[in-house]
Amino acid sequence: MTRIDLLAVAAHRDDVELTCGGTLLKAVQQGHRTAVIDLTEGEMGTRGSAGLRGEEAERAAAVLGLSARETLGLPDAGIANTPETRELLARAIRRFQPRIVIAPALEGRHPDHRTTAQLVRDACFVAGLAKVAPDVPKHRPHKVVHALTYRQDFVKPTFVVDISDVFERKMEAIRCYDSQFSGVTQAGEVYPTGEPLYDVITHHAAYYGALIRARYGEPFFTTETMKVDDIVSLDVATF
Repeated sequence: MTRIDLLAVAAHRDDVELTCGGTLLKAVQQGHRTAVIDLTEGEMGTRGSAGLRGEEAERAAAVLGLSARETLGLPDAGIANTPETRELLARAIRRFQPRIVIAPALEGRHPDHRTTAQLVRDACFVAGLAKVAPDVPKHRPHKVVHALTYRQDFVKPTFVVDISDVFERKMEAIRCYDSQFSGVTQAGEVYPTGEPLYDVITHHAAYYGALIRARYGEPFFTTETMKVDDIVSLDVATF
C-alpha cells in the first residue's frame, strides 16, 4: 500500500494533466505524496491507442513526480456509477488513503467526465462504510474538490491554485501525450479557438492566474464553504 496525501481521479489518461497537473506538481514540491487513478485506458479515443496512451501516461507520471498511477479498466465512453464501480474505486481509495481527492467538474461535455465526478464523490463516501468490501480497512477522505479548468460555463471557482512556478513542467507533462495533442486545436473539455491547443491551455491558465493576481492558475470548486481562521491574512487584493 502506498499512502498518499493527494489523489486525482479522472476518466481518461491525460485528463489530470490538462485540468490539475500544476496542482499535483505544486503538491509534490511542497513535500506531499500524490497519485492518479485513470478509470479507463482511453481505448475509444479517436487518436492513438490504449497501449500508446499507457506509455504516454507513464512518461507524464514521471514528469508530475507521482508516487503511483493506476488504471481501473472501466469502459471508455461507458463509465457508469453503479454499486460495482463504486466498490472498485472505493477499494483503490482505501489502498491510497488520501486526505484530499480531486475529481472532474460536476458538469462537462464528455459523459464520462460528468459520471466520473459523481462516481468519485459516491466512492469516497462508500469507502468509509465498514460493511462495503469489509476485507479492506475503511477510509473516507477529508475533502473532495472538483477541477474546473475550462468549465467557465459551470460555476465560479471556490479557490485557484497559483501554478506559476510549475507551469512549464505542467506543459511538459501535457506534451507527453503527443498522440492526442500534437497539431490539434481541441481536446477533452478544451474548446477550440482556432489556435494550437497548447496556446489555448496557456491562455486559460493565464486567465485563472489573473483572478488571483498570479501569472498562471488552476481553478477548483468545493461544495463546502471555505473556512478562514485569520481574516487579516486574506490574500488577493480587492483594489
